[in-house]
Amino acid sequence: QVQLVESGGGLVQAGGSLRISCAASGRTFSIYAMGWFRQLPGKEREFVAALSWSGRRTNYADSVKGRFTISRDNAKKTVDLQMNTLKPEDTAVYYCAADRLSYRSEVPTTPADFRSWGQGTQVTVSS
Repeated sequence: QVQLVESGGGLVQAGGSLRISCAASGRTFSIYAMGWFRQLPGKEREFVAALSWSGRRTNYADSVKGRFTISRDNAKKTVDLQMNTLKPEDTAVYYCAADRLSYRSEVPTTPADFRSWGQGTQVTVSS
């Protein structure tokens, strides 16, 4: 089982940028796709971005495409989400997640595809 810890959340003005990070420990990190999701109170967890185990393929929600960039450093066992041109509707708790399958050929995008989750980090965008 991999353990995930997010960091870097905070308060930012609309139009600003923020970089959140996820540090992994435990089972081999480099063979699993990684993803970011977000959630508001009382709402379902929403897919934001995911990255294949190789790092060569990515998938983004339409709402963040062109503004957010997901990346990974397998040596450091980290996955980052660079968020630019932030909007108030980006406000949420952001969760990092690790794929439940190793060497998956496609990039997973649904919560059921992921087995390990971090505790979340709050991102608040003020208007």
